[in-house]
Amino acid sequence: MNLLESKSHQIGDFLVTVLNDGEMSVNLTLLSGIDEKAAAKIQTEAGIINVEKIDINCYLIQGHGQTILVDSGTGGLNNTGGLLLKNLVQMNITPNDIDSILITHAHPDHIGGLLSNEGKPIYKNAQIYLHALEIEYWQNDQALEQATERGKRNFSLVRRTLKAYSRNINVFDKNEPITGIYPISLPGHTPGHTGFKIGRGENSLLIWADIVHFPHIQLADPTISIAFDYDKEQAKITRQNLLERVVREKQLIAGMHTKKLGLAYIYASEQQNGYKISYLD
Repeated sequence: MNLLESKSHQIGDFLVTVLNDGEMSVNLTLLSGIDEKAAAKIQTEAGIINVEKIDINCYLIQGHGQTILVDSGTGGLNNTGGLLLKNLVQMNITPNDIDSILITHAHPDHIGGLLSNEGKPIYKNAQIYLHALEIEYWQNDQALEQATERGKRNFSLVRRTLKAYSRNINVFDKNEPITGIYPISLPGHTPGHTGFKIGRGENSLLIWADIVHFPHIQLADPTISIAFDYDKEQAKITRQNLLERVVREKQLIAGMHTKKLGLAYIYASEQQNGYKISYLD
């Protein structure tokens, strides 16, 4: 994505810019509650050509004298994504200009961009903010032993990253990590999966992280889950409750796997218990 195609949006005291990190391939067979053909049909009818590709978004927040990132993308792990730094350069922002990084959760497409190929911190001046439950989970040796081989690689990445940034790690629970940015607990995808609400009232934005991976599919039926979810049942409950709330409150949202446009409103659809998404231009 060329950053020039993107737009920044003023949200209260903060300017928020969508920074696309690229795409990643996700097999439709990883979805539970829908078969592959039906899932592909929804994607095709929504105008999506590559039905097994999803976007990876990060968000830049500027305000109160700070330059803040929400997530860091993949860093090009497994030849996926890795465009975040290039998009920052287009904004004349270097990694050393980043004051803080808010991490929604510690999956590779969210923290992979924190380390260089040599395992060194890329954002040397940044304070890293992560939910207490997220750190607790990834440092749990029993959880590591029970993980799949892929999961064990994820644990290794998280632990290397936490060690590399050990002096700059900040833990939050319900407290504001940064003034004017409020953490919203969204458990299920991971134990400490967190959204961030910027501002209050009508002019606010909720970055909801990985509430959905395939927006059109999982909004049409919020009970559809994905294999990446740590607790599928909890993730379903969180997704259903949050969707009801953002529709009722007419809350502007942003997601890490929404389209490159990033910001959107959610509406109830004609389909029972279903929703649809409308992106800001």
